[in-house]
Amino acid sequence: MTRETRSQIPAPSGPTAFGQLPAELRKVTYSGARHPGAGTPECPSSAPDGPTAAIGPAAPGDFTALSGGANCQRYAYAVLGHFGLPMPPLRSAELWADRRATRRTDRPRPLDLVLFDGGPVAGRPEGYGAHVGVHLGPDQVLHLCREVGRPAVWRYADFAARARYARLLGFKRAVGPEGR
Repeated sequence: MTRETRSQIPAPSGPTAFGQLPAELRKVTYSGARHPGAGTPECPSSAPDGPTAAIGPAAPGDFTALSGGANCQRYAYAVLGHFGLPMPPLRSAELWADRRATRRTDRPRPLDLVLFDGGPVAGRPEGYGAHVGVHLGPDQVLHLCREVGRPAVWRYADFAARARYARLLGFKRAVGPEGR
């Protein structure tokens, strides 16, 4: 993709959109240790400037932040970064509470973040441990999970069928540099 189209939302959805991503975003392996904010040596490619630094590709075509694998958040943020929507390295509860880099929405659009969990847990903030994916279009979510080990596109029913993802917590829209 050229720099001009990086901020363009992909026209196709679902598996078609997934197939059009660069190979580096289609072949990432799952690693629970590779989460946003993980420091050296656990995650040597973490953002060097602290918690407000963007995560994901540093430049068009640079996917070194994913070379050692990723968890669901790091992967989702890299996909958004590919389309010109950089995200700070927020863990799931931080992402759900965030109002600076994202906003909640009831009607998802392509490239909105989707959060799933198994329901509230006493003593933990809402969104703690939530699974994060990227809404690609009607009934299509791109995500990276331990179960599959590589990026996959699932329907919302696929998440609902698994206890750990049974509750759709909600949607977050990256504000991005242009206030998307």
